[in-house]
Amino acid sequence: MTLEVRPASVFEDVRALVGPKSPGANVCWCLSYRLPSRLNNELRGPARGEYVGELCRGQPPPGVLAYDGGEAVGWAAVAPRSDTSFARSRTIPRIDDLPVWSLWCIRVRPGHRRRGISHALIAGAVEFARSHGAPVIEAYPLDNGDARVDTTMAYAGIRKNFERAGFSHAADTTSVLAGHPRVLLRLDLR
Repeated sequence: MTLEVRPASVFEDVRALVGPKSPGANVCWCLSYRLPSRLNNELRGPARGEYVGELCRGQPPPGVLAYDGGEAVGWAAVAPRSDTSFARSRTIPRIDDLPVWSLWCIRVRPGHRRRGISHALIAGAVEFARSHGAPVIEAYPLDNGDARVDTTMAYAGIRKNFERAGFSHAADTTSVLAGHPRVLLRLDLR
């Protein structure tokens, strides 16, 4: 396996990882934390994919993709916190006024899991944020201890994977996902 992490500027590859099987479906497209609630609810079916296509063509792209050879096998959403709902969250605290970036979704394609791809995605997202001038990057993973996490709800990542990547505990949150508390972890990029 030869992993490479690149900016998510190829819409077809992003669609393969976070898009629906049916073009008319109203799936997340990893937009729920990126858009105000009202706009997220208004974008239906193909309009969701069109919105993501615009993000992929913009600067910075909406995240990073992991490739094994030429195949996109993983996705991580990363953006300035100010461009996400985390900037207004009542459950995930704001630590300071630094122009922090947020890393909130990691997805690895079925058939490619347990091969270190999520670790490569975290490292790639960190470098992506650093290359765009982020002084700090935050993540809001599940604090699941040794408990098993349902794959569909593991998108937030798990605490130990971020700690292995050098992130440290910055704050507890009141956010709970899949029955597990989420914690705010940070990594200084300066």
